[in-house]
Amino acid sequence: MDELRLVMPSLDYEAQLLLYKRETLEIEPVINGASGLADLTVPQWLDQLEQRRKPETCPPGLVPDSTFLCIRTADDRLVGMINIRHVLNDYLRDYGGHIGYSIRPNERGQGYGKEQLRLGLLACGRLGISPVLLTVEPWNHASQGVIRALGGQYEDSRTTPEGKTMMRFWIAL
Repeated sequence: MDELRLVMPSLDYEAQLLLYKRETLEIEPVINGASGLADLTVPQWLDQLEQRRKPETCPPGLVPDSTFLCIRTADDRLVGMINIRHVLNDYLRDYGGHIGYSIRPNERGQGYGKEQLRLGLLACGRLGISPVLLTVEPWNHASQGVIRALGGQYEDSRTTPEGKTMMRFWIAL
């Protein structure tokens, strides 16, 4: 598999972010791990990400978080996105977890999800987050496999107020 790296989002990746956004929204209603990119321009999104990184500037009702782009080193291509929530509020503790992530639709099935999550867990360690909670819908067998392959231990399933079931996994770092 190609080498991947996590980078902070920047305008250098604007064209790739717009393609990622378009490609993902063509087949899915949301972009997991993208912290609102679907509804914003790239400059607006970058401003929002900066505010959300620190507790003192994080908007009310949200938790501080960090979003990274997963870049394939060989060709500098954006293959995924991952969002790490530094702390959990009640909703995240029950249904959302510490991490949200996605892989570009035409890059799926190549092992990038597992490597991206591995890199994200390393970032969690640097942020002092352990254990790490990940949640996944029961139908998403690919993501469950990635989580289990990296040591995820199933705890339970919970139903959101909206009626969606989420499986909860913990990974100790």
